[in-house]
Amino acid sequence: MERKVSRIYLASEPNVPYFLQVSWERTIGSGFVITLTDGHSAWTATVSELEISQEADDMAMEKGKYIDELRKALVPGSGAAGT
Repeated sequence: MERKVSRIYLASEPNVPYFLQVSWERTIGSGFVITLTDGHSAWTATVSELEISQEADDMAMEKGKYIDELRKALVPGSGAAGT
């Protein structure tokens, strides 16, 4: 299982660091588990391959392009990502 952790800051709380962990088996496109913590509480969600496909369809985006954008947003060092 591959796993990446990033420190992020939310616009609503710019002075509070959060940590975002994304883990996956094969690729981000095959589904992943995402965990967000502020050091006191943690929130976890599982995103399936089907949910990724449905979201790409809902956004009228080619699935491969959607997965590339998802990877850039969630995995540090995989491309330009917004703050």
